[in-house]
Amino acid sequence: MELEDLKEIIELLKETDITELQVEKDGTKVKIKREKFIQSFDMPAHRPSMAQGQETIIREAISEEPEQRLITVTSPIVGTFYRSPSPEAPVFVEIGQKVKKGQVLCIIEAMKLMNEIECEVDGIVVKSLVDNGQPVEYGEPLFLVEPV
Repeated sequence: MELEDLKEIIELLKETDITELQVEKDGTKVKIKREKFIQSFDMPAHRPSMAQGQETIIREAISEEPEQRLITVTSPIVGTFYRSPSPEAPVFVEIGQKVKKGQVLCIIEAMKLMNEIECEVDGIVVKSLVDNGQPVEYGEPLFLVEPV
């Protein structure tokens, strides 16, 4: 098994919830195991609960223009949300900006890895639902996008 094969398998695992994989090729066995853990963090006391706060924001955005069909971009992993690649760099997208399918909207840092979150459709960014540097959960809404 070549190094390139291993790199490809590792990249595939990053995009899934699979935590363990064993592969045998040409008499070589490889076992890849990825440990999942959730880092503890302190939440500000004045912030409403995630579910309550996010539901309110989503309802408000949808009720503002009821005929719109908004797409919710959610977090595929647990980590820390960042709107730009570094503190001094400009943000990936602004509210009201047109985006293309596959365009990077933000990054989520998980276990010191920066994971780019891409837009799923061509559209316009209607709302950002998470503040920069905020911890996010798996499946938590990040952006609302109006398809065009």
